[in-house]
Amino acid sequence: MPDHYDAIIIGAGHNGLVTAAYLARAGRKVLVLEARQLVGGCAVTEEIWPGYRVSTASYLSSLMQEKVVRDLELRKFGYAVDAKDPAFFSPFPDGSHLFMWQDRAKTLAEIAKFSKRDAEAYPQYEAHLEKLAVVAESLLLTTPPNFPPTMRDLPEYLKLLGKAKGLSRREVVGLIKIFTQSAADFLDDWFESGELKVTLATDGVIGANGGPRSPGTAYILLHHCMGGVNGHRGLWGFVRGGMGAISNAIADSARAHGASIRTGSPVAKILVKNGRATGVALQSGEEIYSAVVASNLDPRRTFLKLVDARDLDADFLHAIRKFRSEGTSLKMNLALSGLPEFKALPGSPGPQHRATMHICPSVEYIERAWDDAKYGRPSHSPLIEMTIPTLYDPSLAPAGRHIMGIFLQYAPYSLAASNWDDLREPYSNRILDVIEEYCPNIRKIVLERHTLSPLDLERTFGLTGGNIFHGEMSLDQMFVMRPVAGWAKYKTPIKGLYLCGSGAHPGGGVMGAPGHNAAREILKNRR
Repeated sequence: MPDHYDAIIIGAGHNGLVTAAYLARAGRKVLVLEARQLVGGCAVTEEIWPGYRVSTASYLSSLMQEKVVRDLELRKFGYAVDAKDPAFFSPFPDGSHLFMWQDRAKTLAEIAKFSKRDAEAYPQYEAHLEKLAVVAESLLLTTPPNFPPTMRDLPEYLKLLGKAKGLSRREVVGLIKIFTQSAADFLDDWFESGELKVTLATDGVIGANGGPRSPGTAYILLHHCMGGVNGHRGLWGFVRGGMGAISNAIADSARAHGASIRTGSPVAKILVKNGRATGVALQSGEEIYSAVVASNLDPRRTFLKLVDARDLDADFLHAIRKFRSEGTSLKMNLALSGLPEFKALPGSPGPQHRATMHICPSVEYIERAWDDAKYGRPSHSPLIEMTIPTLYDPSLAPAGRHIMGIFLQYAPYSLAASNWDDLREPYSNRILDVIEEYCPNIRKIVLERHTLSPLDLERTFGLTGGNIFHGEMSLDQMFVMRPVAGWAKYKTPIKGLYLCGSGAHPGGGVMGAPGHNAAREILKNRR
């Protein structure tokens, strides 16, 4: 007799695990199927060199929803985050540098080095962003209403309008602007210092298929400002044990309530009969049955790889094929014998090493980097973001050694004149060349390196096009339009089949919101 479950979750990324944990806590018999030999999707810790436990893909935490942490009792299962301080360190070619700290007074003193006017404006900017973030954050755990709306949907839309209650006229205008403007235009309204603007603008392009002057990147900036660490808004932190500790805590919570998790079990097909999902077939040939199937894979992989096209409406299938999912991000991991020495601030260890370290001297620099990517070339002078988690958690590496994570924009998935298998190593050398301009000792301290191009992100983590958000987070692919108009409620045209990953609202980042929302809809619909 074949196994039968109340719900099968395809993919043990953190969102899939969140869905499984909520369903298991509600008494459902749940099975999670994961192709890799470990859980976590992009939120994993792997020993890629002996003694070094590396957050190979995702590398910082902030967006994880506190409600999910509480509901699933994740702290009981080992989840702990150390807030990053300083937040940012930006060195500049002229030898100057800018720190941004948790302590506002220290941050304002740093900003005043470049502009006293900006130092005066910064508290108002933070307060403005905070107001907008509260409104946007209130949507994260909300199921989007139907679109296009009918009269029956009017109450849901009125509730959405109610979330903006209390905003001033300027803040309402700011809300519209942040969803439509470029990050550069948004920041130009507030500041004059190029050093401050570029430090803030990086959050607007992380994972984006666009430059700081591309419309819509202001929302990406807000998206990265919405989280917090240990109840303190706007902070980012390092997870003790690496990013895999988040996923392991969620998995342990799910198992504690009876969920089963099978690794090394890639799904080949979603089984459909008479328009309803009935289970899955594994690549091994095994079939497993369930009344509900929830896919944590991105929309294109779910519907174009696992579902027979004959089981989907032609218009829906066309919309999914048009869903933009190519990425421009590259991740490099280094094992270091020491710490990088910055020309702009010699000495180690120093506060600069505890921060997110930016190599991007101006907004124009980032825009030129994007110009390369638009035409299928990896940026000759890319935006580089570096972190050293071992300064917060020394257990991740052998004594006296360090791990450095490098996140890079822009490395386009589709190349005009080469392929990533040929370009990976030469481009890795170019990345070190750029870092060496700011940290002359970098090559002397690199012991090992590990580079994940967008193609590698697709191959290793199943991200179509290497897109770290499961699909572009542009205005036409967000909220009521994610993944496509008419299907933003986690349900799909196939009855019993749901999306629970970042390709559904509210999008990418290690936040658990899509998994939480999908579980709520599954339980509501099953009632």
